[in-house]
Amino acid sequence: MLTPIHVSLESLNLLTLAPMLIAIAGGLTILILDLLNDKLDKSLYVMITILFLFIDLGAILGLNINVRGFFDVILIDGISIISQILIIAGSMLFIPLALTSKRFHEYSYPEFFALFLFMVAGFQFMVTSDNLILIFVGIETASLALYTLIALHNRANSYEAAVKYFTMGALSAAFFAMGSAVIYGLTGSVELYKVAEVMSTRLNETGLMIAIFGSSALLLVAFGFKLSLFPFHTWAPDVYEGASAPLAGYMSVVPKVAALVVSIRIFGMYIDLGIEWVRIVIIALAVITMTLSNIMALVQQDVKRMLAYSSISHAGFIMAALALDTTEGTTSIFFYYTLFMFTNLGAFSMLWISRHKNRRFNEQYDHPYEKFSGFIHIMPVGAVIMALFMLSLAGVPPFSVFWGKIYVMQAAVNSGYIWLAIVMGINSAISAYYYLKLVVYMFLKEPVKDVDTVYYNLSKPLLAIIGLATLATVTAIFYAQPLLSYLYYMISASGY
Repeated sequence: MLTPIHVSLESLNLLTLAPMLIAIAGGLTILILDLLNDKLDKSLYVMITILFLFIDLGAILGLNINVRGFFDVILIDGISIISQILIIAGSMLFIPLALTSKRFHEYSYPEFFALFLFMVAGFQFMVTSDNLILIFVGIETASLALYTLIALHNRANSYEAAVKYFTMGALSAAFFAMGSAVIYGLTGSVELYKVAEVMSTRLNETGLMIAIFGSSALLLVAFGFKLSLFPFHTWAPDVYEGASAPLAGYMSVVPKVAALVVSIRIFGMYIDLGIEWVRIVIIALAVITMTLSNIMALVQQDVKRMLAYSSISHAGFIMAALALDTTEGTTSIFFYYTLFMFTNLGAFSMLWISRHKNRRFNEQYDHPYEKFSGFIHIMPVGAVIMALFMLSLAGVPPFSVFWGKIYVMQAAVNSGYIWLAIVMGINSAISAYYYLKLVVYMFLKEPVKDVDTVYYNLSKPLLAIIGLATLATVTAIFYAQPLLSYLYYMISASGY
């Protein structure tokens, strides 16, 4: 006779699930309201989304560190709290853009905001678990919603972008599922801390090492797709080009933060076990990714595609820090992406300042460099802000991303990888060319004739978000150290 299992609510620690449940409840609320009355003003859905994001953030800040919940599949440590704060902060920067007077087509659908909240919940599940099954559920929840958000832009290249992203996402999911299956077959567990315990006792078995090689290779491919690492990066420029400019900026930061957290947990486990070839492969991928994407960015004719390749380069930069597997290296990842988030989302949002229905400057691209010729004469403040974002992304001191790059290189040097820090410095120098190219067009070129036919979007929500991104880029000069200290404390307290 089977003995009944008694589970108390206290042992489940359901508060650890609260942030994700709040996001899901927000999405369901929007769908129910639309079902009851489909004539409600769409601004209401924007405000509901922002409200639930604020409640979600409050729930995250109220969590205790280093606790487990819901049958021990939820892990609340320093990394999960920091990454959730970044996910919510990035979402709060993005969603108010839907309040602008001249909106993108997709903002007229209530389903857009419901899917957005479901996507946020998926990202939160990814970063708050070390259970491979729940991580997979989070990946698919977020990815399926994001494919649809891209397609809702309702342009020919948006459908193409959504299909490409879906295809690459399906391949990534398949590799992740196969890699997880191999791990389960080896250890009988999908909990990473239990997997590490089992593997540590059997590392001298030849057959096990071959299987570990297979599982780690499959997982590296899976996250190579998610993080757009070479040679799995080819989808990124086309997908960013097909998505709306603000959504492309959002995609360049938030999904990558979630994927990086999972990568830290999985590949950090392999490196901690002394499997050095995983570290070597990650460093090789990082160096090749940042170098080739920088070279590709040099020859782009479209600013959005240039920023897409730039985002790939930054992802490679951060992967090098992941391979270090030190507290300083892990801290540098979150420090870098906190600073990068505001600057990059601001730069993509600036592309929405000047918009036109027809491709008047170039038959192939929406945002060619010529579009920004003489921008200083047309919109002086806008040109200065965009130049500020470009200088920050290039790592020019003393702007925000400079401090992120310096700290990543410092972590590499302190870990004994001086050559890696030199490679990072060289790549930063290369990237300065294509960032400054846009600055040259804005400040030193003459405006294209008939610029009055171009619409300039000066709505207050867009200007407020760009202003906030600018403020964060500048004030990071003075407050980088307190942020760094907080991140270091949270990550070291979790044993990373």
